Amino acid sequence: MLKDHNLTTQQSFHQLAQKKPFLPSAVWHNAVRGMFIQTQDTPNPNSLKFIPGKEVLESRTMEFSTPAAAFCSPLARQLFKIEGIKSIFFGPDFITITKESEDLDWNLLKPDIYATIMDFFASGLPVVTDEAPRTDTAASEEDDEVVLMIKELLDTRIRPTVQEDGGDVIYKGFEDGIVQLKLQGSCTSCPSSIITLKNGIQNMLQFYIPEVEGVEQVVDDDDDLEKEANST
Repeated sequence: MLKDHNLTTQQSFHQLAQKKPFLPSAVWHNAVRGMFIQTQDTPNPNSLKFIPGKEVLESRTMEFSTPAAAFCSPLARQLFKIEGIKSIFFGPDFITITKESEDLDWNLLKPDIYATIMDFFASGLPVVTDEAPRTDTAASEEDDEVVLMIKELLDTRIRPTVQEDGGDVIYKGFEDGIVQLKLQGSCTSCPSSIITLKNGIQNMLQFYIPEVEGVEQVVDDDDDLEKEANST
C-alpha cells in the first residue's frame, strides 16, 4: 500500500511546477452533425487538446509521431492529411494535436481538424484497428514488488493528471534505482516537460517509493531521428 500524501490526484504536475491551470478555450458545435467539440490549451503552445464529447480510446492512450505510425488508426491517418500537423495523441476521451511550428496559426488548422473529427465519428469506423499495439502500464507476472508499486502510482496518481494537460507518461523500465519513462502527447516537445519530469513525477515517486533514486526520459528511435533532422 502507498502511504498518504498531501498531494491529491486532481493536482497537475504542471501546477506543481507553478503553472496556472489551463481552461477550455472554445467549444465548436455543428448542429447538422449534432456534435460538440471542445478545445483546451495545453502547457505546450504547439499542442491543442480536442475533446469530442465521445469516447476515443476507452482507458488507454496511443501516440502517432509520424503518418507511418498511424497504420492502425483510420482517424489518425485522416488527421495527418491536414497540412501542418506534426503528431497526434489519443487519450481516453480526447485528441491532442501537435502542429509543426509556432508559425502555424491554430485558427487556420482548427476548421479542418474539426471537420475531420466529426466526419470520422459519423462514419462509425473504429478509432484504432485490432492490430494496434498496447502501450499501457499494466502489471505483468515478471514485475517485482517495486515495479508493481511504480506502475500503480503511475496509473492512479500520475498519468491521470498528465492526461489533463493533453499528454501521458509511459513506463519503460526500472534499473539501478532509475525509472525510465516516455512522455507523450503535449508533453513530448513541451518546454516545461523536464520540470514536470523532475519536480513533479520524480518527487512523487521518490516520496512513495524509497527505492526510486531518479527518473529519466526515454525517447524512441523515431524521436532520435527527428531531433537529428532538426539539428542539421
